[in-house]
Amino acid sequence: MTDLASLLDIRRLRRRPRWLLWVVLIALLAVAQTLLLRLTLDHESNRAQDKAESVASAVAAEMRRSTQRAVQAAQSLTWNDPPLAQWHYDAAEMLKQRREMLRLEWRDAALKAQDALDSPLEGSLFAQMRRSDQEVEMQAACALALRTSSPVLSRSYFVPQQAGHGLEVLDLCIPSQVQGQLKGFVVATLSLPLLMESAVQSVGVTEHEISVVEADGTRLARSGAQRGTGIYQATRLVDVAGPPLLLRADAVYGRPGLIPNLTTALVLGLSLGLFALVVLLARDVRRRARAELALADALAFRRAMEDSLVTGLRARDRQGRVTYVNPAFCDMVGFGAEEIIGKSPPPYWPPEHVDEYQRRQADRLNPDAAELAAQRQGFETLFIRKSGERFPVMIYEAPLLDRVGHHAGWMSAALDVSEQRRMEERSRQQQERLAAAARLASVGEMATLLSHELNQPLAAIASYATGSLNLLDDPDMPPGMIKQALERIAEQAERAGRVIKSVHGLVRRREQAKEPIAADLLIESVMPLVRLQARKTGTRLEVQCPKPAPRVLADRTMVEQVLLNLTRNGLQAMEAHAAPSDRVLILRVTANHARWVRFAVIDRGPGIAPEVASKLFTPFFTTREEGMGLGLSLCRTVIEQHGGVLDFGPASATDGVGCEFRFTLPVAESQRPAVAAAAALQSPEEPS
Repeated sequence: MTDLASLLDIRRLRRRPRWLLWVVLIALLAVAQTLLLRLTLDHESNRAQDKAESVASAVAAEMRRSTQRAVQAAQSLTWNDPPLAQWHYDAAEMLKQRREMLRLEWRDAALKAQDALDSPLEGSLFAQMRRSDQEVEMQAACALALRTSSPVLSRSYFVPQQAGHGLEVLDLCIPSQVQGQLKGFVVATLSLPLLMESAVQSVGVTEHEISVVEADGTRLARSGAQRGTGIYQATRLVDVAGPPLLLRADAVYGRPGLIPNLTTALVLGLSLGLFALVVLLARDVRRRARAELALADALAFRRAMEDSLVTGLRARDRQGRVTYVNPAFCDMVGFGAEEIIGKSPPPYWPPEHVDEYQRRQADRLNPDAAELAAQRQGFETLFIRKSGERFPVMIYEAPLLDRVGHHAGWMSAALDVSEQRRMEERSRQQQERLAAAARLASVGEMATLLSHELNQPLAAIASYATGSLNLLDDPDMPPGMIKQALERIAEQAERAGRVIKSVHGLVRRREQAKEPIAADLLIESVMPLVRLQARKTGTRLEVQCPKPAPRVLADRTMVEQVLLNLTRNGLQAMEAHAAPSDRVLILRVTANHARWVRFAVIDRGPGIAPEVASKLFTPFFTTREEGMGLGLSLCRTVIEQHGGVLDFGPASATDGVGCEFRFTLPVAESQRPAVAAAAALQSPEEPS
């Protein structure tokens, strides 16, 4: 019994230290948690107080800057000693711009009011009480301003308003002196609430009540929808020209609560303890089995994936020996895995390239750290099959890292690109055949365009030649007229040459030679041919061009051809559908944009039918039996090469009768300032 009692006493002594350790541990945790909560609360309180201090400093600084800006604005009214009428006008403009100014007054040297204006934004300030009853603070400020020769703000005072409201205002007094002689005073009445609200909005205060108080704590003005709790407050002195103002920032939130923080700590502690218990007791037994099963599944999946790939995979160590190949790689080269792994040089290298491949492999297998990432790009090389056939392959390599992240070798992906090379060769041959066909098409297009564009110059040459023959038949005809007709023939022949050159460049899509030219010269150069066609159809011509005419940057020959095509279409449309008395063709030039000049050709024909409008610019589409359908398509191509736009619409000036074709050309660089000044007098628009 004695031995048993002694054994029990020993066990009790062994158990007692365990309980003591648990008690000490729990006590330490409780103390640590208490200190943590206390430090957290102190930190949050200090942060809230610092925020109040920061807000108060920012609002006070902004309010000081707003007051200084108001002082500078009021001082500008005394510059150059303006007459009373000019001062009245300047003061009215200033009151419209500065909302914090409620009233501006001009007083003589005896402080008698000579002129006064109330803010149009806030209304009359002294509607409920006479101004003379509120001049004590103003007079004191003006006396101090006169002594110091500087602007002075008065003490704030209360001005009653309608419906029992009122405003706390300040009088800013600025003496006006000319050559040392006092001319008078400018008195600006500033709203203290508006000054404070402007500063609050600039800083962006949302969690604090901002107020201006006196030294005894009397509140003069406040800002903020919520009241401050009085726990976290900060006071700053707003140093202005006059009695200083005290600005107070009061946080709207109270002290941080203890319960939410304690609850969060308890929940977090219990959650961590429960998680640790579950992990240690429930999953520790099965962790190894699951890890082994996952490893087996991963190995089986990797093996199945590698065996099913059609891309060849190859692994090499840093000495260049092949350590792994997948079945796709073996099928590609025709060698078995046992014939490849460990062999140097590999059997799939062509014998004539072995030395070259070994040098390249030595350079690529052991790069420095900077080149390691750069070698992830692919390269093409040549392999040989077991049958002796050589074929191109694309190799993509990446560093092979071991379990600790060390560079252990290279993993390569090999793609057989022999079929791709055959397709590329076939595509190249097809491209060559297409290029030859395109050249033949260009020749045909050039011939078609030349036949279309040479019709007008050749017709003009024939007309002038017929006229010359008629003049030669008359012996009394003066030689000057015959010479003029021959000069016209020469001009049209030269024009035909320019057309051939321009159409050749257009078909080859080359940049046309552009030059600055006046818009009226473009129209005058085509007017002889247009007049010939107009006399034939009995059409009256009108040219509307501003003076001086704007200069455009254009290929003269091609733009003249556009004008001829558009005028010819208009004349033909009116010849078939309009009475002779109604046939009027208008050529109009307008410069209503700083960068573009608009040309318009307006006729009084039947207009464009809706079913025709969508196909109007389609090549080889025409509504006339003798037409080829290339005129408008060529015109649009020419204008678009100049960077402009060609479109059409109903002629609005003729009550919906007729059609207006318009296009734009860029203004010459030297002409842009003048065109911009003229365009400013009109409604601006984009080229259309």
